[in-house]
Amino acid sequence: MKCLFTNQKRVTMLTSGPERQGAWLLLHSLLLLAAWETGSSQVHYSVPEEAKHGSFVGRIAQDLGLELEELVPRLFRVASKGRGDLLEVNLQNGILFVNSRIDREELCGRSVECNIHLEVIVDRPLQVFHVEVEIKDINDNPPVFPATHKNLFISETRPLDSHFSLEGASDADIGANALLTYRLSPNEYFSLEVPTNDEQVTPLELVLKKPLDREVTSELLLVLKATDGGKPELTGTVELNITVLDVNDNAPVFDKAVYRIKLLENARNGTLVIRLNASDLDEGSNGHILYSFATDVSNTEASFRIDSNSGEIKVNGKIDFEEIKLWKLQIEAVDKGNPPMFGHCTILIEVLDINDNAPELLVTSLLLSIPEDAPPGTVIALISVTDHDAGGNARVTCSLTPQVPFKLVSTFKNYYSLVLDSALDREAVSEYALVLIARDGGSPSLSTMASVSVEVADVNDNAPAFAQPEHKVSLFTWRK
Repeated sequence: MKCLFTNQKRVTMLTSGPERQGAWLLLHSLLLLAAWETGSSQVHYSVPEEAKHGSFVGRIAQDLGLELEELVPRLFRVASKGRGDLLEVNLQNGILFVNSRIDREELCGRSVECNIHLEVIVDRPLQVFHVEVEIKDINDNPPVFPATHKNLFISETRPLDSHFSLEGASDADIGANALLTYRLSPNEYFSLEVPTNDEQVTPLELVLKKPLDREVTSELLLVLKATDGGKPELTGTVELNITVLDVNDNAPVFDKAVYRIKLLENARNGTLVIRLNASDLDEGSNGHILYSFATDVSNTEASFRIDSNSGEIKVNGKIDFEEIKLWKLQIEAVDKGNPPMFGHCTILIEVLDINDNAPELLVTSLLLSIPEDAPPGTVIALISVTDHDAGGNARVTCSLTPQVPFKLVSTFKNYYSLVLDSALDREAVSEYALVLIARDGGSPSLSTMASVSVEVADVNDNAPAFAQPEHKVSLFTWRK
């Protein structure tokens, strides 16, 4: 699918009388400006991820209004910032095609939108086009549980309708492809309950429907299957090994199943995140609780630590919003009974962005020097700006100093062009030293500067001139 948006200008020229030459220069300038504005068109395509090499994306040359025979002479080229060579253009037929494997999850994670931005440049005259290729999700990731086996220890004295928490599966896809349903293998003791539709947490629970008797059944092996909503659907399973106990019949219980915390990025080591408090109705060692991380210990302990006795969780490493925006910690509380009993909770830590990244400027010079008779609108350089922060901290404005006959023109989102704004005179100024400043909207704001040197090339626009308009000469004649 494609969409094309263009701008058009109408030009009228006077062709008679003494104004003919001036009108021709005006027409030339306006045509260059119209060509530049037309080059600011935007084309949108879509292609599914994992498409095979050579898969058709779109007739990019035709959709941009370019003739096939002019692609090579006009130095047709495509730039894709940070995306390598995922997409290429066949200059023989003007078709954009898939050049290498595209993995949507690798490019964009679980973001709802996933686009590759292409900048298409042609010369003679210079035109710049912006093309966005949307990467469509396919169901190429099955549901995955944190582990393939899960051991549960359940007392035979637990009353009917007791609930036992299980961690759900995750799916790297998005939308319907990541919408999971669960099914528990048939048995007479337990049913499965999904208490909430929260996308961040899937607190599945086993519910006891028939009294347990260790003397009759000391162990149960169940299979929990997760199925996604893709077509064809994909599945993942975890085996539940349930051991029936006849002692220490009270497990630790947290006052919440899910805790939600907000934490500023770059929080110092030792910063308290939360102090957990689980309770156990048993007495003595059976009621003495120890706390620990339940899953992903190596990744979690690189940023957080938990005090096994107090239940305090503190910052233990780098907290970077640009790397991880949401931490999901599974906490396990275990008592000292024999055998032990377990309780679980989930902590969702939302990392809040601070303005710790300055804007980044990338300047691509198109002209090393510019003739002094160049018309206004001539493009000297292409500029792109990025800021790895979020929200207002990533909202960047660009300015140009000092007062010079140039200006910045926004072409697409954080893309700008440095263009000539008024006439040049090499005899007056032969070179300009420009400073580009990119400043974000954070508080305090951060900025980045880049220098651009523009040399003015001489043209033959000055006739020879005598020091004075009239000279007097005296001639003497000698007679013999």
